[in-house]
Amino acid sequence: MHTGTLTTSQGRVAALAALLLCTALVQTVPQPASAAATRYEAESATIVKGAAESNHSGYSGTGFVNGDNVVGSYVEFTVDTASAGTGKIAVRYSNGTADARPADVAVNGTVVSAARAFDATTDWNTWATSTLTTPVKAGSNKIRLTSTTANGLPNLDYLDMTVTSSDTEAPTAPTAPSCSGITENSLTLGWGAATDNVGVAAYDIYEHGNKFGEAPGTATTKNLTGLTPGTTYNLTVFARDAAGNVSSVSPIVDCTTLRSSDTTAPSAPGTLSTSGLTANSVALTWGASTDDKAVTAYEVRSGSTVYKTVTGTPPATTTTLTGLACASPYSLDVVAQDAAGNTSPPSNTVTFTTPDCATDGGVPSGIATVSGGWSIPWGTYWMPDGKSALVTERDSFKVLKATPDGTRTQVGTVPNAVTTDGEGGLLGVAVDPKWSTNHYVYFMHTASEGNRVARMTYDGSSLGGYTVLLQGIKKSRYHNGGRLLFGPDGYLYVSTGEAQTPDLAQDKNSLNGKILRMTPDGKAAPGNPFGNYVYSYGHRNPQGLAFDRNGRLWEAEFGDSKKDELNLIKPGKNYGWPVCEGTCTTDGMTNPKKTWNISEASPSGIAIVRNVIYMAALKGERLWRVPITGDTENLGTPSAYYVGTYGRLRTVTKVPGQDQLWLSTTNCDNKGNEPDGSDKLFRVSIT
Repeated sequence: MHTGTLTTSQGRVAALAALLLCTALVQTVPQPASAAATRYEAESATIVKGAAESNHSGYSGTGFVNGDNVVGSYVEFTVDTASAGTGKIAVRYSNGTADARPADVAVNGTVVSAARAFDATTDWNTWATSTLTTPVKAGSNKIRLTSTTANGLPNLDYLDMTVTSSDTEAPTAPTAPSCSGITENSLTLGWGAATDNVGVAAYDIYEHGNKFGEAPGTATTKNLTGLTPGTTYNLTVFARDAAGNVSSVSPIVDCTTLRSSDTTAPSAPGTLSTSGLTANSVALTWGASTDDKAVTAYEVRSGSTVYKTVTGTPPATTTTLTGLACASPYSLDVVAQDAAGNTSPPSNTVTFTTPDCATDGGVPSGIATVSGGWSIPWGTYWMPDGKSALVTERDSFKVLKATPDGTRTQVGTVPNAVTTDGEGGLLGVAVDPKWSTNHYVYFMHTASEGNRVARMTYDGSSLGGYTVLLQGIKKSRYHNGGRLLFGPDGYLYVSTGEAQTPDLAQDKNSLNGKILRMTPDGKAAPGNPFGNYVYSYGHRNPQGLAFDRNGRLWEAEFGDSKKDELNLIKPGKNYGWPVCEGTCTTDGMTNPKKTWNISEASPSGIAIVRNVIYMAALKGERLWRVPITGDTENLGTPSAYYVGTYGRLRTVTKVPGQDQLWLSTTNCDNKGNEPDGSDKLFRVSIT
């Protein structure tokens, strides 16, 4: 650090900088430097081994950063870019010594300029600018300057960022994935290299729709560890470049780990007991199991349905089970498991009935089958007269008319629809509020080039016509979103996934990872926050949309590996993905109103009855009831119904004029593995 006296006011600045660092806050909202650049003040960045000061002249903002005279002092800027491309970075600095003060410049953890020289500038009041270019991704980028000599960093005033050009060419798809070196808990995944006009930066590995790992762009193999013995993993590979462009998906490979040589199951858990029973929760305690190797988990079950998994080293022998339905009987036991997947005999069974409901919003009081014989019914939308609904089937591309008496009648198919062998196909459906005069209905479906929003006519008995309203929504095997809903404002709301390309969610110029708002004739709705189709952004795979009695839009969204979300959508807000999954403290991100572990939810459709949100869960195999607290933005305690009873629950829709829901399953999909025709449509009564 250069010599000088730190005044009292300068000490306060340094203390503030230290406080920001200790509380892990990100920098303040950047201020535009010009029409082309965005300015990030150094004193608002993360500072390690240095301080914010103001004892020289000519700086911008409230001060500058004076780094300690040591190797390893650094300043890290969090830079947000609207889209991926080539970033021009201009660093304003001063160096009042005779010697250069070199620093490594790293972008998102990769050094892009090693020991970059920051030469002398006559004195500490004279400022200069050092400029370099580097690829940046859409959304949040971390740019760090780290001293490489004992002279430390130069004084840093600010960083200006300009995205000057964009590489829009995606790599080719990786080829021929295969598995080798398979053991009980590991395997080596290999693939054919992708190519790119600039260069492949990394490979992303997915297991079904969840990211499983990644490898550098120079690699064509990845050792996957921590796997479960005797388990089949459904693996695909994507290539991406430094600009964030992502290839189409590789072929699929199914790889099965070896069965474990450990065949000894843990002992049965000790006496299971309950305490602290409420209308929605109960505390459970049991005795520890033993195992020849180690107990890795306990499962709380009712029959074969798992209500909760307790893990740890060792796992605890007590837990509070939440999300119970009020005024409902339960019978639970606990089993122990080891790393080989061996399961103990069950503990004793405890039975109890939760106390009466304390709510004015009603609760599910009965469920009955409306019709069977469905194959992956995805979207359901009621006709304005409330006498029938249109239902889409994802993989057959059929549209059927369903009536409350159980009649199913095919009214047509949607042209140009294709499958993705995953979650794409014929997805959402919506009926125009003015259907009685224009006969318009709307579909979101996967096509050859991507996902589309299309309009057709429906005269009450058959579909006709076909008009593409919106294209350019990237498709992928998974994460296609797909829900359609007309709002009280008469505009069509569309949920889109990020197509397994996370950076698109933060790109306001992309249609992916968004809630879109459009007119019935396919134009961007007036009043949208960015002057295009985008209404909100930062979404991973949203599939549930519903408006409450105050006209507010709620949305349900699949998480990756941490948390699923229930969000209150507001125009122009950033809901975090891929920077945040669930609740986080990152500045500028809007947190969800409720979150769940993905094993308990994986939510698709939502509906609102009597100021209560109902959310259908796929992996969680349950219907969540989430009350809205009056007219506030707060939510009450969630509770779950039909846990494990009907399998994977996809879509829930309010029946017009009734305190009822229609609830559909998708047990015929590639995660339910039931034969075609096994899915059902249920009617749930709310009292």
